[in-house]
Amino acid sequence: MKTGPVIKGNPLRIAVGLLVISYIVGEFILPKYPLVYLFKLIGILGLLFSVTIFFAGFSIFKSHEENPVPTSLTNRIIKTGIFAYTRNPIYLAFIVFHISMFFVFDNVMYFLSAFFLSIWLHNYVVKEEEKYLLNRFPEEYKRYMQAVNRWIFF
Repeated sequence: MKTGPVIKGNPLRIAVGLLVISYIVGEFILPKYPLVYLFKLIGILGLLFSVTIFFAGFSIFKSHEENPVPTSLTNRIIKTGIFAYTRNPIYLAFIVFHISMFFVFDNVMYFLSAFFLSIWLHNYVVKEEEKYLLNRFPEEYKRYMQAVNRWIFF
């Protein structure tokens, strides 16, 4: 096997693109619905949390000399650090970041983009990665799937 999983689209580019589209549509087209101050605080904490788990996952990839690009060849299963709690910390960070932006900026488009991003990531990226990893590391990845949840809680 010379290539990684076949994934249509780049998760980072799509996540950032959705942030830009959400900002434009939410700020200039849709009305705002002010949220309670507590929600803004939760949003700020969510932003900090998402950035933390993003860099935790990214740095573990680099420390194991793996490429975090989803279409790249994988040489090992990373099971330490944040990967001991979720199999997809970087994708989880993308979704939490979008939801947190909704709480901070009262922009419903961030919430909608988080919803659609999570569906796309789950069905078209994570499932393809899992298929690839099960084929490349059948027994080891099956054990990892049984021990660690895909998205922390499920």
